[in-house]
Formats: sequence, C-alpha cells, structure tokens
Amino acid sequence: MSAEPIARDRILDSAYALFSRRGIRAVGIEEVIERATVAKATLYRHFPSKDDLVLAFLRKREEVWTHGWVETEARRRGASPEEALLAIFDLFDEWFHRRDFEGCSFINVLLETASLEHPVGKASATHLENIRAVLRSLAEEANLRDPASFARSFHIHEGLDRAGGRGGSRRGEARAGDGAGFDREVPRSGIDAAPEPRETSRYRLGERACA
Repeated sequence: MSAEPIARDRILDSAYALFSRRGIRAVGIEEVIERATVAKATLYRHFPSKDDLVLAFLRKREEVWTHGWVETEARRRGASPEEALLAIFDLFDEWFHRRDFEGCSFINVLLETASLEHPVGKASATHLENIRAVLRSLAEEANLRDPASFARSFHIHEGLDRAGGRGGSRRGEARAGDGAGFDREVPRSGIDAAPEPRETSRYRLGERACA
C-alpha cells in the first residue's frame, strides 16, 4: 500500500477519535494534523476543507456504528427476527450506560451545524434516516404491521430522550406488562405516540431530522 492511502486513513482515524468524543467545533484542523502526524498539505490534499473531513467522518461513523455495531450485533444476538429486534433495546441501553458514552455523532453534528440546509447538516439527517432504515428492516423481518412508525418512534424515544440524559429501555421492559409481552412495548400497529417535542430549538431541529 502506498503512503497516500495510509496517510488518508490516519487522518480519518484521528478525526474520528476526536470528533466522536468532542464534536466538530471544539476540534481544529491543527489538532487533527498533530494527532495524525501528517503535514498540513497532506491533510488538505485528501480533504480540501474541514467540511469534507466532517462528511468523511460521518460516513465512517455510519460504517462503524450503524452497520458495524447496531445492525451486526442485533442480528448476532437474535436467534429469530423478533429477538434481533428486541436486542436493539439492549444495545442502546448498554451504549447509553457505557462510561465512555460519546452520544449520537449524527445528532451532535446536526445540532452544532444548526442547519438542515448546510451540506454537513443535510448529511447528518441522511445518516439518521439510515439508522431508521436499519430499525425498519428489523421490524419488517419481525412482522410488525407498521415498521416505519416503529422505526420513527423508537428513534425519537431512544435517541432524543437519551440525549437529554434518561436511561435506555432494556428488552425486559419491552416484554413487560399485563401479559401483553412484546406487543405492549412494540405493538404490531406501531409504537405509541412519540413524546411531546422539547421546548428548545435545538431539540426541535433534532426532531425534524428524525421525522
């Protein structure tokens, strides 16, 4: 492998570690350059602007987190389509309670960008939709009657609420209640109505992306 792809990977890996932990505004290009141990010219040859680097980071985050962890791990844990869907509750709960929990990079970047018209904000919203596509696919395989409603409601409930500091729902809670089992938390007509929108413009922006 030539030095150029290696340098690009090192830059992107460094940006990934920094952006996922601290966001995009708090991290400058110089810090990425220092961590990646490359020249400034090398970084700008691969990523002409910081926006280009952020867009590449978002694509890598989807590859690593959305598909590489959420989707892959749910399918690995589930012996059946229903079990794979239930595993999502455990995965999100475990993620929210990790000591190194970094939050949802797509929501965080969208809130920092504060615009669905900006290329970075638009890309963040697209990556959020791709999370819903994974949830919708799992719900379809589990034969829920309204997979799209489930995916949207789960995403708002488990995403925006947890961004506010509340704990995730484990599969025991999804199965619990009045003998209704799985249907109570995840009814086959779609989950109950999503929580009321928060009274801040930041959360309204996030909910627009999840709508």
